Amino acid sequence: MSKSNNVYKDAFNRGLRLLDETRSLPSEPELGTLLGVSRTTVRSILSRMEETGLIAWNKRNKTVLRAPKPEDFFPEEETDSLAEIIERSFMRRLLAEGAEAGMQINELELAREIGVGTTSVREFLIRFSRFGLIEKRRNSHWVLKGFTRAFALELTEIREMFELRSAAAFVALPEESAVWADLDRLEEEHRQLAGEIATRFNEFSELDERFHRLIHRASHNRFIVDFYDVIAMIFHYHYQWNKAQERERNEVAVQEHLAYIAALKSRDPGKVDAACRKHLKSARQTLLSSIPEGRQVQPA
Repeated sequence: MSKSNNVYKDAFNRGLRLLDETRSLPSEPELGTLLGVSRTTVRSILSRMEETGLIAWNKRNKTVLRAPKPEDFFPEEETDSLAEIIERSFMRRLLAEGAEAGMQINELELAREIGVGTTSVREFLIRFSRFGLIEKRRNSHWVLKGFTRAFALELTEIREMFELRSAAAFVALPEESAVWADLDRLEEEHRQLAGEIATRFNEFSELDERFHRLIHRASHNRFIVDFYDVIAMIFHYHYQWNKAQERERNEVAVQEHLAYIAALKSRDPGKVDAACRKHLKSARQTLLSSIPEGRQVQPA
């Protein structure tokens, strides 16, 4: 599924909820601002709404004809939140361009590439900048900065506290919770990747990010979930910064994930704690080994 489809489906579902609140939709620019997407995406949303009899669209007039039904919505598993879409696209761009200190990031280019509004991209970058890894410049430009070994050490301590707390909350969730089905799907993706690791090892970083994000969400703590942006940047995407023995490192990490998943599914707090600590220790060692002592480094 393409990034643009994710953006479109998420925005369409949010647009459907607007139909319950009004008898006439606002202008295309206003809808774009409300949904955080480009005018092109807004027009695609309006076209689908018109085709399915939700609205009557006559130039500037967009009259609501009926309330949305459950079948009008795209399935939740086919959509990511706008923030997740922007974050993943941002990470992909960093990796594609080498993620070196001094790298320029342009709000307009990033928004155009993803298919979202510049305001949404700017809000993400502002939120991300508080960690000191990117810096605002003039004319919608940002600059990527390096990070230090001390920064990485501090981050590992916070990550371990947050994830141990989230993993404990995960196993306490009821059987009917949707997270268990999500965990099943992720387990299957891990097994597929493990079986094709020789040719697909570079796909691990994104799977790693999605797995740990699922665990963190179980905390139901907005500060833990919000802090996850910088954790993803440093930990999950660092697997692609250092290319030395990348396949071997990712192969080990996949197996650690599978052991972690098995512990979560056992609902045994002791097993979960042990699997979580083992994996986090391994991730910490991998990260620190890529950062020379005593100097600031850039992802290579």
